Amino acid sequence: MTSYMIDDTDYRILQYLIEDSTLSHKDIGALVHMTGQAVGARIRRMRELEIIEGYTVRWNPAKIGLGIHAFVTVFLSSNAAHPPFQQFAKNKDSVLELHRVSGEGCYWIRVRLKGQEELNAFLDELLEFGNYRVNLGMGQLK
Repeated sequence: MTSYMIDDTDYRILQYLIEDSTLSHKDIGALVHMTGQAVGARIRRMRELEIIEGYTVRWNPAKIGLGIHAFVTVFLSSNAAHPPFQQFAKNKDSVLELHRVSGEGCYWIRVRLKGQEELNAFLDELLEFGNYRVNLGMGQLK
């Protein structure tokens, strides 16, 4: 993994983008005392260096019917189960994150689902690969 040095201005631009990625280059320029064009050039450079990998949106899943937020620790039944499990998880829209982990379990996955029935169906599918432990999200604090 290569790390890149960025200067204080790049860092400030990055922080403004992290806070609100909808800010225009001109608006960020006003905050860092640069032209919008110069800010755009710095952002392009940070994208080329893969410091900035993309942009995201904050959203409220409950507003569109995704009321279950679960964190699942997956314990695979065999070494041969890894590739098919990874493919299963990558193909499931309800799986938001998939992490291979050390320590307890083989994988941690974060899922968003409509309700208890959908969660039960998802967990039933997981049994094909091994066992699991579920923790339900009660509220995001940060």
